[in-house]
Amino acid sequence: MKRLALAVLLFVVASCSPGEAPSPDVARWEAQAARVTIVRDGWGVPHISGPTDADAIFGLMYTQAEDDFNRIEVNFLNSQGLLAQAEGEGEIWRDLRMRLFIDPAEMQALYAEAPEWLKALMDAWADGLNYYLHTHPEVQPKVITRFEPWMALTFSEGSIGGDIERVNLRQLQASYEGLESGTAGAAAASAGTRQATPVATSGVGAPTRAAAASLEDRWAARTAPLQEPWQTEPAGSNGIALSGEVTATGNAMLLINPHTSFFFRHEAHVKSDEGLNAYGALTWGQFFVYQGFNETAGWMHTSSSVDNIDEYLETIVEKEDGLYYVHGDEERPVTTRQVTVAYRTPSGMAQREFTVYRTHHGPIVRAQDGKWVSVALMEEPLSALIQSYSRTKARNLDDYRQNMEMHTNSSNNTLFADAEGNIAYFHSNFVPVRDTRFDWSQPVDGSDPATDWNGVHSQAESPNVFNPANGWVYNTNNFPYSAAGPGNSPRQADYPAYMDAGSENYRGIHAMKVLTGQTGFTLETLRDAAYDSWIPAFDELLPPLLRDYDALPPSDQAKAALAGPIEALRRWDRRWSVESVATSLAIFWGEALLDNVAADARSAGMSVFDYASGRATAAQRLGALGAASQKLTEDFGDWETPWGEINRFQRLTGDIVQPFSDEGASTPVGFVSGRWGSLASFGARAYPGTKRWYGTSGNSFVAVVEFGERVRAMAVTAGGLNSVPSSPHFNDQAERYATGDLREVYFHPDQLEGHVERTYRPGER
Repeated sequence: MKRLALAVLLFVVASCSPGEAPSPDVARWEAQAARVTIVRDGWGVPHISGPTDADAIFGLMYTQAEDDFNRIEVNFLNSQGLLAQAEGEGEIWRDLRMRLFIDPAEMQALYAEAPEWLKALMDAWADGLNYYLHTHPEVQPKVITRFEPWMALTFSEGSIGGDIERVNLRQLQASYEGLESGTAGAAAASAGTRQATPVATSGVGAPTRAAAASLEDRWAARTAPLQEPWQTEPAGSNGIALSGEVTATGNAMLLINPHTSFFFRHEAHVKSDEGLNAYGALTWGQFFVYQGFNETAGWMHTSSSVDNIDEYLETIVEKEDGLYYVHGDEERPVTTRQVTVAYRTPSGMAQREFTVYRTHHGPIVRAQDGKWVSVALMEEPLSALIQSYSRTKARNLDDYRQNMEMHTNSSNNTLFADAEGNIAYFHSNFVPVRDTRFDWSQPVDGSDPATDWNGVHSQAESPNVFNPANGWVYNTNNFPYSAAGPGNSPRQADYPAYMDAGSENYRGIHAMKVLTGQTGFTLETLRDAAYDSWIPAFDELLPPLLRDYDALPPSDQAKAALAGPIEALRRWDRRWSVESVATSLAIFWGEALLDNVAADARSAGMSVFDYASGRATAAQRLGALGAASQKLTEDFGDWETPWGEINRFQRLTGDIVQPFSDEGASTPVGFVSGRWGSLASFGARAYPGTKRWYGTSGNSFVAVVEFGERVRAMAVTAGGLNSVPSSPHFNDQAERYATGDLREVYFHPDQLEGHVERTYRPGER
């Protein structure tokens, strides 16, 4: 282990300290700042304008840093594999995983190849952040004291859990620690003899294909570890697009409802004289509106269940001059690269050196059955950044379809609407063409050339939906085969199995219920649909419980003990509200039941929900209800506790890992976890030292948008826009958030009149 001085850490770009930039930089920054105008409205939302796109991006990044520099830096520490320098040794493997795919030298080369217009935006991105640090010397970055333009390429797509994060960290660690210990390389019996080179396989399990959770979710989980997969809040989002056929005005409408960690997205309006005019949610540190709209079009991304990441079992050959892998009749050299991961320790900085390996399929990430496993996924950061930014200028469906020809929106589906009345569902934009003879849900033989990817599926070959006759499309992170309801959706049989690895979910069932057969939608009723209070999971889970109870003989002690809770659930309309006692009872019972049957469900190879509704025993169901009633009584004094007394929104600090306290101020929330099928999602649980449940994820930014002669929109952001507790915009939207009371969006200049809190230029304090 080598000790390093912090000043020379690999990848820490520190050509100047905050407030000590070279004067040519300062002069350039100040000249650009003078061309930018920032208007903060009454909710603190920045409306940034400038003569060029680059000027507007400069101002956008400055305002993002004003509102939450910490989250910007953390996102780019993660994207560059630098987290361990801030967080310590525990993040080494996360950093190594990122560095398997992100090489600063390659990013710099891509920056040099970028079109001039994009270089100008990346330059403005870095300059806006650096100017903020220059004008705010009191802000002390954890690691990145100067941003370089190429860094924007390391985080070029705004999804909360990117493709790279599907690589299992435990398996990566097991494999590379085996390599470090020397267990990987027994010599071949003779030159040219093929031998699968084993990497330590102890503890290495099956590949993980679950959707990646956000960095914030993972850190928050440290304070209350989750033991079962079902306990993890579903990652994803809701999106709905309505055509004029089903709206009262004849205009198309769009629901934008990302489900992310709270405070994970910034809200802003950015425009220029070059045609940029986008409003919506941006992932901290990025310069494109990720989920939002312009004057004539809107886009909403939902995490996709597409199967577009594959693993390959590689046959390794050891020779005197190095390692080779078999591909057909060839033996190709394994590519190697040295990676240094620096990390913080109590006594200073240290580093670990790794030799990382890659075949043409991708980097080696784990081992299975004595073979190395490589992973193939989309690696096109430059094209992805171009696509992410360019779509914000799409004027209509034709423009958006042209943008999608880049095929680099890999982890998301998209719901779209425009002022011409078009609506669309776009399936994941990156789906490799593969030989359907193979089971792509499992690692395939990398030595067989037939397993290589053969380009990507075109839009015509993808399960997209354009202007369906029913007048609506939706997605809730479910499969695409119900996107426009029965009769108008793509047919699953028409597509290869790898086109989507998901299925229907409870939120999908819920969405179809609030959409099917409905007409005359207004912006307000679309909002109401997004907060519809039905909890569909209990339509399946509760009837067996009631039957089990009714079947008990009168002499059974449970008959009397559970009579009150059973009656409350029998009368319940299966809708959430802050006043509802039955909601409290149902959620506590549901969690206890799923916990009771989780092991049995695993043994049966079933989802825990399917097992609970179909195979759980009467003892498991009734026992869970007894446990739920007891838990409610112990924690809140009575099992008849209204849901709003339990389920709360609280924001005490601007920390990424939030603290919670039953003694602190909080706001009751009616909606529940998306795992039960609530469209409005609130992922909450008790934390150490609390009885109440506090939310950390789910509804984050919510907007409804109407496209006509001019755009109209309403929105809300979880808590507030600014991360500083003393800011008036730290928690000013909490009540609106908790009740679904969306505020007017001030998109047009006349809407902004009378709602201006401050007008200034970057650098003005």
